[in-house]
Amino acid sequence: MNPRPPQFRRLVLAVLAVLVLGGGSVGYVLHARHRGLPAATGDASFSLAESGLYYRDSATGRIARRSGTGGPPVTGGPACERFYAAGERALCLRKLPGVPARTQALVLDRRMREIRRVTVPGIPNRARVSPSGNVLSWTVFATGDSYATTAFSTRTSILDLRTGYLVTSMEEIPLTIDGTRYHAPDVNYWGVTFARDDNRFYATVSTRGRTHLVEGDLHNWSAKALRENAECPSLSPDGSRVAFKKKVSDDPAAPWRLFVLDLADMREHPLAETRSVDDQVAWLDDGTVGYALPGQEGRTTDIWSVPADGTAEPRLLVPGGSSPVAAD
Repeated sequence: MNPRPPQFRRLVLAVLAVLVLGGGSVGYVLHARHRGLPAATGDASFSLAESGLYYRDSATGRIARRSGTGGPPVTGGPACERFYAAGERALCLRKLPGVPARTQALVLDRRMREIRRVTVPGIPNRARVSPSGNVLSWTVFATGDSYATTAFSTRTSILDLRTGYLVTSMEEIPLTIDGTRYHAPDVNYWGVTFARDDNRFYATVSTRGRTHLVEGDLHNWSAKALRENAECPSLSPDGSRVAFKKKVSDDPAAPWRLFVLDLADMREHPLAETRSVDDQVAWLDDGTVGYALPGQEGRTTDIWSVPADGTAEPRLLVPGGSSPVAAD
């Protein structure tokens, strides 16, 4: 057999060099993307076993807990941008390093052990778990970074842990507005909240410059609009009311006001919090909601609470916190 000519050997060596260097580059990119990303789970001793207010600590980026009896917070939870917990599950949204933006949705058990991981494009924005812990939803910003502008797009996913089925985007759900099946290319969903039956849910849909509160049915995979100008709904523990933010001003610095809607008679009332709250509130009990506001004294955000009946003044709960959720 004739030996290969020198030019062939040079070609092979060149190809090998490209492959080696390319592999090194890929390895470096992967390493760079994950370098500095905190561990997916927190300390082994941190869990949902104790009742209290769980929240994201702005200083560390990790989940912490304050008990109702006072005392210092318990730290050491997982690192999350958004967090929510209910029933037997918790949902932790983490922004991955690198470009384009990606979000990692981590499903955790009550001991904060990871049981499922989903990666989607976008920036973490909203997280919710059904009261049983069986169904989870998260919203990410595909572009932009504020609901106060029109230059944004969202993607909302729903994960059913009973079947393992994942809906990566709700945009194709059959939607009815004013009794008519609705189609439009600019439909966006965000801010899902679940009822106790793991079937009924509420969410925001935006289209043609208007927002709507929609009621959805997971089993029949359908949604219908209930009213306009209601965003980021949160269903009360007893399932009778929805807290939401309503646009009351064209001032981009302060467009929102918190309201509560009674689902029985569809009457709404404003809450005593008069500042603009750009958050999906969390019901801390049947009579109180919690939410994040821009922080004081240089803090990123603070957690406040206010009665859901429209009385009393807001109360500062956690300086330097966000993503509040009451767990028991």
